[in-house]
Amino acid sequence: MSRRNDDVAGSPVINDITDAFLWSATIGATKAAAEGTYYAIQRGSVSSHDFECTLKRMGEEGVYWGTTAGLFVTTEYGLESVRGRSDWKNTLIAGAVTGAVMSAVNKNNKDKILTDAIVGGAVATAASFVRNFRTGK
Repeated sequence: MSRRNDDVAGSPVINDITDAFLWSATIGATKAAAEGTYYAIQRGSVSSHDFECTLKRMGEEGVYWGTTAGLFVTTEYGLESVRGRSDWKNTLIAGAVTGAVMSAVNKNNKDKILTDAIVGGAVATAASFVRNFRTGK
């Protein structure tokens, strides 16, 4: 996801966190817009109330997914710094922490938080393995 452009001023870490936030926020907002459009087409009409609700949902989804991505990247960078290496274990732990934190923020029960932590770690690790496989690392 990150572009790591040396010509960009500032910290590469902050640039990557910002990049992750913006890309994921855009994806979340687009998801909400697509859902709103689908429901409007299904009903056969669009009211100003529907439009306002869709815009509000776009903002909420954008912030949620942007925050999730930002938390993941921040945690992964922190783990790299603490552990002194960049490997799949950082990705696993960052995914698990992100899944647990985002679940806890949504006031889920302990079992759901644990499940979300496991899923977050598994998805992040799988994505890392696929990315490394595609790039030959």
